Amino acid sequence: MMADDREHTNAQNRPIAPIERTQLHDLVIDRLRELIVEGRVPAGERVNESELGRTLGVSRTPIREALKVLAAEGLVELSRNRGAIVPETTHAELRDTLLFMSAVEGFATEQAALNAQAAEIVQVRELHDAMIDAFERADRHRYFDLNQKIHLTIVELSRNQTLKPIHARLQARMQRLRYLGNDEPENWRVSVDEHKAIMEALERRDASDAGAAMRRHLENAIERIDTMLERQERTEPGPKDQATASR
Repeated sequence: MMADDREHTNAQNRPIAPIERTQLHDLVIDRLRELIVEGRVPAGERVNESELGRTLGVSRTPIREALKVLAAEGLVELSRNRGAIVPETTHAELRDTLLFMSAVEGFATEQAALNAQAAEIVQVRELHDAMIDAFERADRHRYFDLNQKIHLTIVELSRNQTLKPIHARLQARMQRLRYLGNDEPENWRVSVDEHKAIMEALERRDASDAGAAMRRHLENAIERIDTMLERQERTEPGPKDQATASR
């Protein structure tokens, strides 16, 4: 066989390398999710794709693709007439969702205490310690990221496949409020203490205490968010104040 023939045969047999997927898609999704969770994209208003594109330095196409992903997560709603909107949630809906989440995550924590391997509990401890370090450094963004990883990991360790998609949908809806619920130093400190109780119960493999600690944590979050919303209502200008300010 001639050398050219061998090269041609080798080329035909060589596996086709897949084109590496650009990171832009995932980066835009992560950045938009972060902006929504932090409250920097106002609820109830249309998401301005052009303005976001200019801010992030990308075209409208990756913005639109990211919004479709975030719509599937429940963070935005897509309307044919208005485009993407960060949904507004009533006070009653927030309370109902958090109460339901307290039951879901409480059960998940009980199951994690019973079902997780020792090495997996160690992994939760590592996340917990990193979260405490972020708290002590007042790194709120890092703290929130680790906090969410802990909650998601506990659900994963429950080994309950029915529970996971239900929790994922609820988690997406509540991310923004859970982030804003620790805006006061005292709220943040109390939340940390609650997480310590959850972690200690998991390490003891005390399913009852672990589940109860998680339920208390989320039920107390309702009070923290109630306080935050009431403070916002007091500080937001009414129609008369707005008219005066516009003169």
